[in-house]
Amino acid sequence: MSGPTAETPSTIQICRIMRPDDANVAGNVHGGTILKMIEEAGAIISTRHCNSQNRERCVAALARVERTDFLSPLCIGEVVHASAEITYTSKHSVEVQVNVTSENILTGVTKLTNKATLWYVPLSLEDVDRVLEVPPVVYSRQEQEQEGRKRYEAQKLERMETKWRNGDIVQPVLNPEPNTVSYSQSSLIHLVGPSDCTLHGFVHGGVTMKLMDDVAGIVATRHCKTNVVTASVDANPVLTNTPKRYRAASAFFTYVSLSQEGRSLPVPQLVPETEDEKKRFEEGKGRYLQMKAKRQGKAEPQP
Repeated sequence: MSGPTAETPSTIQICRIMRPDDANVAGNVHGGTILKMIEEAGAIISTRHCNSQNRERCVAALARVERTDFLSPLCIGEVVHASAEITYTSKHSVEVQVNVTSENILTGVTKLTNKATLWYVPLSLEDVDRVLEVPPVVYSRQEQEQEGRKRYEAQKLERMETKWRNGDIVQPVLNPEPNTVSYSQSSLIHLVGPSDCTLHGFVHGGVTMKLMDDVAGIVATRHCKTNVVTASVDANPVLTNTPKRYRAASAFFTYVSLSQEGRSLPVPQLVPETEDEKKRFEEGKGRYLQMKAKRQGKAEPQP
């Protein structure tokens, strides 16, 4: 791991070799393992930055995962480098962008595998309910601050618009028909242990993200009846704690169905049954078309 330097106080890199226990059923690195490593890099750099001045000590907590793209699979035996950079700070939050590259240490070949944007807030070590102020970051160009402020306002608006997603939990149905929502719906129960927790005693954001990827992967596999790989993660707000049972996070995971040879396969058509399922299906279709248009726009050559 390389720490910040005088020249680059807002960057950090962590790395580790991928071992067999990091693999999924296809033999590649589990997407949840990468999500956990991305969040770890973000937590380190944001916590370090928030404690860079002589103020009350704090730990940066994950507040939102803007988007995570899986660009290329990672293989067991490769070294993964997660490079995190603070790209914007508001009064109470930190934007961190993380790029993940893989390195084949036998051939020296490297490739970009993941890109992610995360938001953190500093919580006091003395009073976990108190969000502290974030020290300002030094920008090399004025445009960087302006662009960052636009991203901050955009995610703030989207966060308010997506509160409806955190509704009632869908109850299981007995003997559901194949390709329906009920057929593939799944749940995963995890007993939180000390190794899952931060200094505050709450679960690391990366641990939560890995659990979410696990159960989302089960759903996708049940529906496709094939191996699947994570393609992207969208908007994962971590919600406010309450004394009662509560939903802590919500996200949209996108998966690709793969053949035994690793080629992408058509996904079986989902059959929504209730009016709520039909509404959510159309909303999902809208998100898919929107993201598809964004990808095509980025792929077009610049004039």
